[in-house]
Amino acid sequence: MSTHDNLPQADGNEEKKAESPIESIENPTTEESESVTPVIEENATNDDVKIEEASNTEVTTEEPSSSEKEEVVAEISKEEVPTESSNDAIQNEMDEAVAKDSEDEAKLERHDIEKKDYHAMTKDQLISELRHLIKNEKIQAIKEHVEEIKTEFNAKFNEEVEQKKDEFLAEGGNIIDFYYSTPLKKEFNSVYFDYKEKRNAYYQNLKKDLQVNLQKRLDIIEELKGLLNVEENINSTYNHFKEIKERWHNAGPIPRDKYNTVWNTYHHHTENFYDFLHLNRDFRDLDFKHNLEQKLKIIERATELAQETDVNRAFRELQILHKMWKEDLGPVAKEYREPIWEKFSALTKQIHENRQEFFKVQDKVYEQNLVVKQGIINKIIEVSSDHPKNHNGWQQKIKEIEALREDFFKAGKVPLSANEETWSHFKSAVRDFNRNKNAFYKGLKKDQFDNLNKKMELIKIAEDNKDSDDFSVTTPLMKKIQADWKKIGHVPRKDSDRIWKRFKDACNFYFDRIHAEKNEANKEELVSYEKKLAHIEALKELKLSGDPKNDLDIIKENIKTWKSLGRVPYKKRNIESDYHKVLDGFFEQLNLSRQETEMIKYENKLNSLANQSDDRALRNEQNFIRKKIEEVHNEIRQLENNLQFFKNTDDSNPLVIDVRKNIEKHKESLVVWKNKLKKIKEL
Repeated sequence: MSTHDNLPQADGNEEKKAESPIESIENPTTEESESVTPVIEENATNDDVKIEEASNTEVTTEEPSSSEKEEVVAEISKEEVPTESSNDAIQNEMDEAVAKDSEDEAKLERHDIEKKDYHAMTKDQLISELRHLIKNEKIQAIKEHVEEIKTEFNAKFNEEVEQKKDEFLAEGGNIIDFYYSTPLKKEFNSVYFDYKEKRNAYYQNLKKDLQVNLQKRLDIIEELKGLLNVEENINSTYNHFKEIKERWHNAGPIPRDKYNTVWNTYHHHTENFYDFLHLNRDFRDLDFKHNLEQKLKIIERATELAQETDVNRAFRELQILHKMWKEDLGPVAKEYREPIWEKFSALTKQIHENRQEFFKVQDKVYEQNLVVKQGIINKIIEVSSDHPKNHNGWQQKIKEIEALREDFFKAGKVPLSANEETWSHFKSAVRDFNRNKNAFYKGLKKDQFDNLNKKMELIKIAEDNKDSDDFSVTTPLMKKIQADWKKIGHVPRKDSDRIWKRFKDACNFYFDRIHAEKNEANKEELVSYEKKLAHIEALKELKLSGDPKNDLDIIKENIKTWKSLGRVPYKKRNIESDYHKVLDGFFEQLNLSRQETEMIKYENKLNSLANQSDDRALRNEQNFIRKKIEEVHNEIRQLENNLQFFKNTDDSNPLVIDVRKNIEKHKESLVVWKNKLKKIKEL
């Protein structure tokens, strides 16, 4: 006889033969009275009433992410699933689960709350999700969600703390002076503290309610005991018993540590009452029939759960079915008691086996995830082994490591036994990379300070010379320091924009002044160009009188006027050749030789040089003429020497003729240069 249906029966001779329900056990055909679709809830324990201390700003560096830990399904962890196949072991587990579940029946919504991928969330997103849960869900239903969010946030913040600590020490800081916090950490602590206060208030009220419900049930038991001594009509007594059962059913949860004792006491006195009912089998058989119908419906639902693909959901609902079987329903007729219990036990065993098989498959997935994560760790170590020599190289490495970190967090859970070791290897690999990176940037900072000093020297030169009017000397200097600036490497980021602005402002100030003066000069040169164009057009209309002396004076005066019109833009300098072509036409009309023409033009140039206050221009011109005379002499000597090679050659030879022509041409040029030198000496 099962201990779960051990209510005493009336004497067998007095029992009314009931219809056999065995066929219904195998293929339930009993009419549906109510849908058996319960949903499991999170179970409160006495320990839940305690309030945890606020999390410290400094987190434990070796704490793994909660999603790396084995998820506890319902109230029994995977490790607690019995490996033995006995019905007693499975039933003991179910009894324990029901006892836990009965303490707090207000948590049925827990398993309807979506548990998101907290691994992939940023710290901002974790805070937002925590705030959403506290605001929109029942506080007693979100414990696992909140603790996983807390562990995820602390793991991410801890990694950031470790990196900042390494950077602090790399810069020469003392570990006792290190402190690091962020507004995000403070915000998370504040939101988490709100959760704990709200949760504490809930469990304080729950504890009071559990005690009140306990007293109600104890009072009901006393009332049930008194039914045996009440002198009243059996119908009235039975109705009173039904009313007591209804109040018991609605009395609410009680403390877990009192659960079994109170329920056993209630069942004991219920059995006594059924003994009392042996005088009236109709009432007893009516209850037996009702209980049988309901237990067959429970078996029918358990049969469906045995085919359920969501094994966690099936296990949670199985807890509810066991609770209903034990708490809500009384005994059935003796001849049906063992068959229906064995059927229900067999279905319970099958659901447990389905769940165990699910965990085996899940273990294989976790093993695959472990292989993936180990590969990612090895890749991080490989990337870290190459130490770039420049900033851009390290920035590329940082991006690679960050991508690998994201892949690690998205790779999924690993077996619980390997979780701590995997997490430790991962953090060690990332920390080694950060140390190498920080060592590079520590050395880089020294170079950057040297570069800063070099650039400050260039800034001083630029600012000292930005007001200079000696453009011919200062412009090359300013261009050189700009080129030197580009050759100098990076400076500390906090100084980069500031010093660049100073240097750029000084250089721009100087070159803006040059451009302004050039623009002004260009305006004057354009005016001169327009005047010279008009002068050429007027000269083209000039008609010589035929008097050589008078016409020569007119041409000289015209040349003087041309010189007085000033410079033209560099791109318009071809206007000078246009002017000389017109002049050459006039000189041809006067039958002047090339030498005479050159001397007339040169005489006008000398007059311009003589009008300058500084006589350096005349001295430079005289040196230039002497140099040209020397060059022409050398050319003539070279050509005369070349003739020696043709002394036995006929004078009609084309090469000889060409050399002689060049000698004559240079001699004519020599005469012109000597006359120019003579003119300078006269001045």
